[in-house]
Amino acid sequence: MKRAAKTAIFLCFTVLSVGPSAAQAPGNDGTDAPRWGGPDQVENLLRDDAAVDRPTLFERWFEWKDGLTGEHGFSFSVDYSAVGLGADTSPGEDRSAGGMIRFFGSWDLVGRGTNNTGALVWKVEHRHGYTDVAPSAFQFNLGSVGLIEPPFSDQGPRLTNLYWRQRLNGGRITLMGGFADATDYVDVYALASPWTGFSNFAFSTGTTTLAVPTEGFGLAAGAMLTDQVFIIGGLADLNSDPTEPWRTFGSFFTDHETFKHIEIGWTPSQDRIYLDNIHLTLWHADERKDPAQPSGWGANLSWTTYLAGKWLPFVRAGWADGGGSLMQKSVSVGFGYQPNPGKNLLGLGLNWGEPNKDTWGSELRDQYTAELFYRWQLSKGIAITPDLQFLVNPALDPDADSVWVFGLRLRGAL
Repeated sequence: MKRAAKTAIFLCFTVLSVGPSAAQAPGNDGTDAPRWGGPDQVENLLRDDAAVDRPTLFERWFEWKDGLTGEHGFSFSVDYSAVGLGADTSPGEDRSAGGMIRFFGSWDLVGRGTNNTGALVWKVEHRHGYTDVAPSAFQFNLGSVGLIEPPFSDQGPRLTNLYWRQRLNGGRITLMGGFADATDYVDVYALASPWTGFSNFAFSTGTTTLAVPTEGFGLAAGAMLTDQVFIIGGLADLNSDPTEPWRTFGSFFTDHETFKHIEIGWTPSQDRIYLDNIHLTLWHADERKDPAQPSGWGANLSWTTYLAGKWLPFVRAGWADGGGSLMQKSVSVGFGYQPNPGKNLLGLGLNWGEPNKDTWGSELRDQYTAELFYRWQLSKGIAITPDLQFLVNPALDPDADSVWVFGLRLRGAL
C-alpha cells in the first residue's frame, strides 16, 4: 500500500474516533462545551487566565475584552514571560535567562452560542535569550539530560498555532487541522505548562520519553466513546520549522514523515476530563531522511485526580524504543496544591529517568530530578513563580553527583 493511502486511512480513523482531553468551565463563546487539550492550548489558556480571582488595575481593559467575546466570539490576549536560572555548580555557564512575548486568540466563526462552534485559533511568538545560553539549553549545559523551560529559547519570531478547531455532536467530538503544537493535545495534564506549572520537562509531555515534534502542520481529533471513555489521536509533521512556516508547511504532504499518536482514557465524566483521568498514549515516529533522526515508538501512562477541590496528585510513566527521545524509561510522581481556585499554586514533583541509549550512543547512568515551585498570583494577569530543582547524577557529567538549580519566572498577561 502506498504511503498516501496509509495516511488517508489513518486520517479517516483519526477524524472518526479521537476525543477531547480537557476542560469543563464555560468557554469563550459562552457555552459549556468542554475544551480539549492541555493548559497551553489557546482556548484553555484564555479560559484559565479569565478565571484568575485577583484584583487588577486594568478592569476596564478586561471588561472590553469580555464584550468582544460576548458580542463577536473574538477572544485574545498578549502576555510576556521571563525566566532566570542559576546553578550552584556547572561545567559550563552557571546562569541563564530568557523571555518571550506571545499574541494568541480564537475567533468563533461558525455556530457561535452553541456547543458546535468552529473557530480559528492562532498564536505567534518572539522567543529571545538574555544570556549566551538560553534556558532551554541550560540543563544540557549543566551536564544533565533534560530540558528546563523548553520553550524559552533564542529562536526569535515564530508561528506556533494557526489552525481550525471544530466541535460536533454537542461538543462530544472535536476536530482540528492546521499549524499546531502537538504538546497541546498529546499526553496532557493540568500541571504540564512551563509558563504556569512545572519548569522541568520531566514533569511535562511524555515525561521525556516521548519524541514529540516541534510545531508544524498536523491533524487531530477526539471523541467521547461513552460517558466515561474517551479516545484521542492524530499526526504531525516531523520536518517543520516554526521560524519559517511558509517554507516547511508543505513538507507534511510531500515528505510523509510524521509523528502519530493515539490515546484512550477514562474519566468520571466529560466535564472532569481535564483534572480527573487515566489514559494510555501510544506513539510512533517515522524514519526520516536525516540519519540522525531514527524511527521509534513508545507508550505513556498517566493518572491524575482532583481531590477536595485543592489537591491534584499525579503518577506518570513512559517507555520508548528509539525515536530520538531523551529518556528510554521515566517515572514521575507529585502533586499540585491550590487551596483557592484561581489563586496561588504549589507544586512538587519527583522523577527517575533512564537515558535513551539509542539517542546518546551508549548507556548513561540513571538520573533523578526533584522540583518544587510556588506560583504567586499577584493580580489578575501577573504571576511570579520561584522554583527550586535538584538534579542527581547528571548523566553527561560523570564527575558531578548533583546540581541545585534556582529559578524565577515572571508572567504578565493582558
